[in-house]
Amino acid sequence: MAKSCNFQKLSITILLLLLLSILTHGNSQEFSRKLSKKSMGMKREKLSHLHFYFHDIVSGKNPTAVKIAEAAMTNRSSTGFGLMAMIDDPLTVGPEPNSKLVGRAQGIYAQASLNDVGLLMVLNFAFVEGKYNGSTLSILGRNSVMSTVREMPIVGGSGLFRFARGYAKAKTHTLDFKTGDAVVEYNVYVFHY
Repeated sequence: MAKSCNFQKLSITILLLLLLSILTHGNSQEFSRKLSKKSMGMKREKLSHLHFYFHDIVSGKNPTAVKIAEAAMTNRSSTGFGLMAMIDDPLTVGPEPNSKLVGRAQGIYAQASLNDVGLLMVLNFAFVEGKYNGSTLSILGRNSVMSTVREMPIVGGSGLFRFARGYAKAKTHTLDFKTGDAVVEYNVYVFHY
């Protein structure tokens, strides 16, 4: 009988500890937890190549890039250091302005170098065409404008580009020195699920 009573006490104690443990962990505010790729809907990783043209229009009645900040007159440099522009530039299949629209480049670029034309690019490519309609790719990097080809990192994305990583290669197609308008060819290589 004593053995039976001790077994019941031990069983009740273990059940109470187990219940307390469950209640304590159930109400805790976890900072992080591990997830499986499958639970996030992630299948096999793919590498995609996107090719389009970026139209940066700073002149005329309907500019797609507008100056939002400029360095004080006493701090002017020959490179335009401190200049910042907000953009909503069309992305098209071809270099012509009336070419098929595939998305918009939306964000900010800023002249971040005292010694050369080096832009800090913070922007999203927001796609409006085909299977990528509604998806975005995010760029955060340096654009050395005077280099023939510039490489900038893809740091993320949304929609079909969730968990994206890769790089974008930019090459100036045309630049009008009078107006400042430019068409830039982009080749984007991105890993995504």
